[in-house]
Amino acid sequence: MHKLITCLQEKNLTIATVESLTGGLLCAKLSAVPGASKVLKGGFVTYMSEVKEQVLGIEHNLLATYGVVSKECAKAMAIQGANHIHADIVLACTGNAGPDVLEGKAVGLVDMAIFFCGKVYVFEEIFPGDRDAVRQAVCDYLVEKVLALLGNTKNTGNI
Repeated sequence: MHKLITCLQEKNLTIATVESLTGGLLCAKLSAVPGASKVLKGGFVTYMSEVKEQVLGIEHNLLATYGVVSKECAKAMAIQGANHIHADIVLACTGNAGPDVLEGKAVGLVDMAIFFCGKVYVFEEIFPGDRDAVRQAVCDYLVEKVLALLGNTKNTGNI
């Protein structure tokens, strides 16, 4: 987290989060870093579908068609977060941290999106472990992906 906050400060970029399964953990971890107030604009916790619709403005038909655990939902969360918060980078995540199958989707399945420079990058991963392990893995994964986008790591993966 420290590396990301420092990088954002150096590049004069802002960041925000739109979270579901992490329940605000990502924003909390970012805000725990000294100096985060210079780059962290805020975040939304949209745990339930109705909040995704009512607060973010995600279309009901999108959620009904693809479900909340979907690439389409993650992408819409990132775009709507950018529309509302006006940050340079918006991190969005939705998924199933368990303990049960949700919408027919396996425990550990997570869809994530990063809004950056007018583009949206979408990722889907299955993270092993219990709820806490999955939620932590999502936070770490998104931070690494942003650092890759910003050119501060050699691990660019599929970006």
